[in-house]
Amino acid sequence: MRKISKLCLVGGLLITTSLALAPVVSYAEKDDTYQLLNLFGDVFERVRSDYVEETKDSELVEAAINGMLTSLDPHSAYMNEKGFKEMQVQTKGEFGGLGIEVTMDNGLVKVVSPIDDTPAAKAGLKPGDYVSHIDDEQVMGLTLAEAVEKMRGKVDSQVKLTVLRENTNEPLEFTLTRAIIKIKSSKARAEGDDIIYLRISSFTENTTDLMRDEFAKAKKEVPDLRGVVLDLRNNPGGLLDQAISVSDAFLKQGEIVSTRERDPEKTRRYSAQAGDELIDDNVPVVVLVNSGSASASEIVSGALQDHKRAVILGTKTFGKGSVQTVIPIPEHGAIRLTTARYYTPSGRSIQAKGIEPNIVVEPAKIELLKADKMRSEADLRKRLENLEDKKNENKSKDDKAANSEKKKDTKIGNVDSAEDFQLQRALDVLRALNVYSQVQPEK
Repeated sequence: MRKISKLCLVGGLLITTSLALAPVVSYAEKDDTYQLLNLFGDVFERVRSDYVEETKDSELVEAAINGMLTSLDPHSAYMNEKGFKEMQVQTKGEFGGLGIEVTMDNGLVKVVSPIDDTPAAKAGLKPGDYVSHIDDEQVMGLTLAEAVEKMRGKVDSQVKLTVLRENTNEPLEFTLTRAIIKIKSSKARAEGDDIIYLRISSFTENTTDLMRDEFAKAKKEVPDLRGVVLDLRNNPGGLLDQAISVSDAFLKQGEIVSTRERDPEKTRRYSAQAGDELIDDNVPVVVLVNSGSASASEIVSGALQDHKRAVILGTKTFGKGSVQTVIPIPEHGAIRLTTARYYTPSGRSIQAKGIEPNIVVEPAKIELLKADKMRSEADLRKRLENLEDKKNENKSKDDKAANSEKKKDTKIGNVDSAEDFQLQRALDVLRALNVYSQVQPEK
């Protein structure tokens, strides 16, 4: 039985293992298979000889292979040599394009998530959008690989996307300028003097190392760490080993994820190792998720939720619980084949279900309402002065001056943190947990 090494990508979860190419079948099954292959050969020859225009054998065979794979599920597909090389470059965190993670749904390209600070994010594309036309050409009838190829192109060239969006009556048109997409997959900053905001936009080769570096820099500005917000919104996934190592950074022990193939004996379990925790286990964590959180980001949020290590806040995640194996075909590219499902530590499959948040918070716009001015003690004539006011007055001026010097960029993608309703609710939860812990009697 011949074996080849394989790379496993789940939009993408990447692992290395081996794949048997010749499963044992009965003679009767072989006879049926050979008859079907003869049928394919007959059709192939008829197309070559009688089709109205001359065809290329390589294109026919690649189309047949891709048709076989795409008939299985939305994530299995064939990649020619060029497409395979582009996929390998993308997992390194730098590639050319629009900065958009997509899948195929009902014949249209569905946006899983735009990537932070890319042309797609800046133009306003959202998770759940459907691309119906690319440069006025219908997407219906194209494979996912063909559609992605049309969206790619030379840097600084433009492409027009026609988009169907829920609750929008008319199609939307976006003209995007292609760019080199350089993904800094992790960012961190202080939120006040007691909370760290940690953003992971995708899981590429260096995500965990970058997360630790960014966290260490932010920690210098937080003298008394009382909580962490881990933002996985619009994170389309990435490498399996990075999802595991990020989860491990928040867990002392226990299972992180398991993968189960068709053969029950090929179940694999991945567990946390003690001693490499990013923070103490008494520091509360809130994980932000939404419908653009998929695959590897669902592994992280599912693991932290099952171990009760974090409160999951936001909206239900994408629901991609399958594992794709990228199998290189020498001199021809590779096939991406769904080979397993993954499960959270409690044994949940999130396939087509997603992670349900502990606290559901829909995205909303924060709008302050002007309240009627009510009289208070401070408005009364001849009121007694507060003796502490003068002491605190100078301290307040000093604090304002210090804060103005520390002022920095607080944008998340294209949204300022002060306008991010879900982030503000996450900060409220963390501060409420700290207040609650302080008022509890000692045992």
